Amino acid sequence: MRASLSGICLLLIVTACSGGTVALPTTVGSPSTTVTTTMTTTVTTIGPTTTSSTVLATTTVPRPLLGNTVVIDPGHNGMNWAHPEEIGRLVYIGNGSKACNTTGTSTSAGYTEAEFTWALAQLVMARLEDLGATVVLTRQDDDGWGPCIDERAAIGNRNNADAVISIHADGGPESGRGFHVIRPADTVGLTDDIYEASALLAVAVHDSYMETGMPVADYIGADGYTERDDLGGLNLSDVPAVFLETGNMRNDEDAVLLADPGFRDTAAAAISAALVRFLAD
Repeated sequence: MRASLSGICLLLIVTACSGGTVALPTTVGSPSTTVTTTMTTTVTTIGPTTTSSTVLATTTVPRPLLGNTVVIDPGHNGMNWAHPEEIGRLVYIGNGSKACNTTGTSTSAGYTEAEFTWALAQLVMARLEDLGATVVLTRQDDDGWGPCIDERAAIGNRNNADAVISIHADGGPESGRGFHVIRPADTVGLTDDIYEASALLAVAVHDSYMETGMPVADYIGADGYTERDDLGGLNLSDVPAVFLETGNMRNDEDAVLLADPGFRDTAAAAISAALVRFLAD
């Protein structure tokens, strides 16, 4: 009787597998990549016979950012402090001149903005590439200096980026909390061609970043937004661009979050979701 039951089980398994390819649910409405997975099931009956059956399962992985180029600008650089003459050199930003770059800020415990922005940029890049985007970074490590703010804008322009996000953490008053998104001011002959698209990008980033639990800034701007006409990365951009000040490093509560790897992963997910919303909708 036991051998008979084994034969019945084998019959059922082979019958289930003999239908050919099993199609798993697919996502409709966005670009995707099809992945085929081979699964082998081995069934042994009583006696010397071993039977194997193979199932090919295909699944469609959503890649909504296929064909899009995103430039991520991790603010500052880890060795800017060691190159004061280089980063202090004045560069033209379209309506005046500013220093090539700055050292950035840090938490009271010494966690630097440059280290934070580099770490977060890596997380965002990995997520965006998984979603199909071509990602370009404005710097390739955290142990150099620069590039200057005009060159960072030029990287976005040369790559004809669909969106540029410059990642920062503010050095505001110790009593102030929160994040804010900086969009370009509407400056005729300079940013008027990207003003509306950049404003939409700012909304997408703002709304997604709200989900991280970091409050909107209570010491600058209005409802988590500011407009500026003195940032070279925005003034010189020919493509939609925003700055995200992810929190205030000088505030102890914000600093705890920014230094937490779990929060950085949450922030990366929010930024990636914002770019999907802006580019794929």
